[in-house]
Amino acid sequence: MSRKPDTPLRRGWTTGACATAATRAALMMLWGEGRPDRVRITLPKGERPEFEISRSDQGDNWAEAGVIKDAGDDPDVTHGALILARVTPSSGGIIFRAGTGVGTVTMPGLPIPPGEPAINPVPRQMLTDTVTEMAARLGQAPEIEITISVPNGAKLARQTWNPRLGIKGGLSILGTTGIVRPFSCAAWIASIHRGIDVARADGLTHVAGCTGSTSEKAVQDLYGLPDHAMLDMGDFAGGLLKYLAKHPVPHITIGGGIGKMTKLAQGARDLHSGRSQVDFDALASTLDIPEIKYMNTALQVYENAREKMAYWVAENALAQVRSMLPECVTADTVVIDRKGTIVARAGA
Repeated sequence: MSRKPDTPLRRGWTTGACATAATRAALMMLWGEGRPDRVRITLPKGERPEFEISRSDQGDNWAEAGVIKDAGDDPDVTHGALILARVTPSSGGIIFRAGTGVGTVTMPGLPIPPGEPAINPVPRQMLTDTVTEMAARLGQAPEIEITISVPNGAKLARQTWNPRLGIKGGLSILGTTGIVRPFSCAAWIASIHRGIDVARADGLTHVAGCTGSTSEKAVQDLYGLPDHAMLDMGDFAGGLLKYLAKHPVPHITIGGGIGKMTKLAQGARDLHSGRSQVDFDALASTLDIPEIKYMNTALQVYENAREKMAYWVAENALAQVRSMLPECVTADTVVIDRKGTIVARAGA
């Protein structure tokens, strides 16, 4: 996760909000209200932000408009992406299509069934409400096919969870409030939850949550797990384990570097450096090495105590993991050094 700046942060807009704004502009052209430079939409909680229309075009029985996504100060992979909406009359009802750069769901376990465009439920409702409201106001039939595209979406999607979630061909159109809140933990945790949902729906019996790419590679190589079994836990051990307790998978491996795993072993649920710290006094007492209390990092402790510390971390991290899970879930832990070498395991 990128470092959060110290200054006040500017919020942004979700892909779902941008797609809704683009759709409104396209409908205005299709239904004779002109070619707008800006439009307002209504978000789920009633707020009405204004969006600049960066592209517009129309032809015989179709119209298309685009909005450049502004994610505010959030390090969002889709910041600056062009979100396009093309509207045409449908043969009945409101139909959603995935255009270039928007993915298609291929696996069960997500809020949208396989075969459908990866346009999530809240954006679908926002789009539907826009069509319904405008059709009623302008005396039109609410029978519209909406195709959402993101020209570079397939490339951007490789930097997201979509490939692991079985979303093929591009990005998802997302958002529950329409608003991107900078450095929100909720978005990351929601992605972890969807990963568990997909793993369960696919019948996986073993998943892994790791603190970073190095530990993920070590654990995946150790067990030969498929990509969609690897949950990008990051700092959010508690968020993963709480959800897994209610939506169990038979076997979970938690893996990470010595620093974050030490914090987990000492009872931390959020492993971010700004929200939890290693208790060096407690480590000094536990490992019976008084000089540890004067150390500054878990890596220093490991370099001093080696196997004694690594195995204590693995065993006590496992105890913390087990304390959050039902007995039907088998757990193990894997601790790595900075080179990605496994230095301790417990529960295997």
